[in-house]
Amino acid sequence: MKAFTITKYSKESSLQLLELPVPEIQENEVLVEVHAASVNQLDGKIKSGEFKLILPYKLPLILGHDVAGVVTKVGSKVTKFKVGDEVFARPADFHVGTFAEFIAVNESDLALKPKNISMEEAASIPLVALTVWQAFRQKSNLQKGQKVFIQAGSGGVGTIAIQVAKHLGAMVATTTSAANVDLVKSLGADLVIDYKKEDFESLLKNYDLVLNSQDPATLEKSLRILKSGGKLVSISGPPDPTYAKEMGLSWFMKMAIYFLSYKVRSLAKKLNIDYSFLFMKANGKQLAEITTLIETGIIRPVIDKIFPFDQTNDALAYVESGRAKGKVVIKIK
Repeated sequence: MKAFTITKYSKESSLQLLELPVPEIQENEVLVEVHAASVNQLDGKIKSGEFKLILPYKLPLILGHDVAGVVTKVGSKVTKFKVGDEVFARPADFHVGTFAEFIAVNESDLALKPKNISMEEAASIPLVALTVWQAFRQKSNLQKGQKVFIQAGSGGVGTIAIQVAKHLGAMVATTTSAANVDLVKSLGADLVIDYKKEDFESLLKNYDLVLNSQDPATLEKSLRILKSGGKLVSISGPPDPTYAKEMGLSWFMKMAIYFLSYKVRSLAKKLNIDYSFLFMKANGKQLAEITTLIETGIIRPVIDKIFPFDQTNDALAYVESGRAKGKVVIKIK
């Protein structure tokens, strides 16, 4: 099979297209023929080596964290899926590799593809939707009537986060550029701030929740718009000691993360804010719940561009440019 891989960590080098064996499946896995995969900022961060201490992958590595395709083989203990099923997933860490013609996926990470969307649309969903689901349902328990600030509302996470927050009954504020105001309003945003002209810190106050996806300066400003007892869930760091414990990291890494996050945790504590870091986990059961929201029209995918498989490097470069509205997808079959 053809697959795009990295053989060393590098920000500058391109992914290499190689001919590799089709993966062998374990008893609890299915083999998926990949029809489409989406590109995430995480792919670029892994490629550059930014995550090599907390995600120590063995190289060479096939990149890609989202997949939509068709089951072509099932393991002996698989009970939920059969050959011919159309599925989608965010494969678990250390089992990624969707920039390829085939991938082996544990059945617990899979869900049936929503019937009312295309393979390309389905591939755009898993990582960002699971991130939002876990931020709003597990980490913060977002409630009807609460106020949430979602940064970068026109991005991959933002476009889904706005829709899920509105479904849960929250009032949504977000930032975007003037060109994307109509898009985020169409998704349900109540208050839209042009980040190029306005300072959200001067416009927002007494919020219940912030979903942080930006830089440390934006994170600190976001803490100050929350009411006492509010929550900030960050998907862009810094990682906190709870995350280090959940990941079973080494003593050295636990200490490094403790000091890395000390400043923001101290500021959050001073303001009586609950700060937590989220690195989403693969979860087929949650993805099935998200499927229901898609099939009932509550969530709709937002895709900026679809690239052919041979232009995977161009797709990654486009995502890393930060210009994408919604998701960028690679059409493989």
